[in-house]
Amino acid sequence: MLPQNLQLRPIDLARRHGLSTQAVRNYEAAGILPPAGRTEHGYRTYTPRHELALRTFLALLPGHGHRTATAIMRAVNRGAAEDAFRLLDESHAQLLDDRRTLQAVEAAVGDLEPVPPERGATFVGPLSRRLGLRPATLRKWERAGVVQPPRDPHTGYRVYRAADVRDARLAHQLRRGGYPLERVAALIAQFRTAGGLEPVEPMLRDWHARLTARSRAMLSGAAALDAYLSP
Repeated sequence: MLPQNLQLRPIDLARRHGLSTQAVRNYEAAGILPPAGRTEHGYRTYTPRHELALRTFLALLPGHGHRTATAIMRAVNRGAAEDAFRLLDESHAQLLDDRRTLQAVEAAVGDLEPVPPERGATFVGPLSRRLGLRPATLRKWERAGVVQPPRDPHTGYRVYRAADVRDARLAHQLRRGGYPLERVAALIAQFRTAGGLEPVEPMLRDWHARLTARSRAMLSGAAALDAYLSP
């Protein structure tokens, strides 16, 4: 453990963590680090407390993301620990929601079987309400190739068959899981071509791995934050 009265320069903190000195200054300006002391000539001086703050922030980043990790450190540094705990709780709740989303995707994938086109036909309005989306989103997905509803020959309206509804449900869950629209469109196109689950299964495994990595990262971040909060 470093002596608490040890004075550190910005470059000392930067080198310890593979950062630039400007990044260290930016973190201080953002409230991630406590305010630095100043020499009589105006140069910044940091202490082991600043080094611990930086280490804590970098430990929080992988599990919580830059915005939440920054907000947590700001709250702690201004003495609002309860605000920091609330942010942690919200982040964990989001992770749990992401896990439930993955479970919903896996359930949806389990239902991806060929469906007779005459069953389950609907229009853009009812389908968008069922999924909690705007009709414009479904039309955007159509342009991207995610769904391919035919047009009613008499009215010109889009008619979403059961297979289109299936594709829209899967796309909605994958988008909630953080996958870009281009990747979702490619996945569903592969599914249509392959006629099976082979294109989906590697993505689900990757999703599981990313959630597990976030969980472990949150544990590491919590340990670092607990050390920072300790007197």
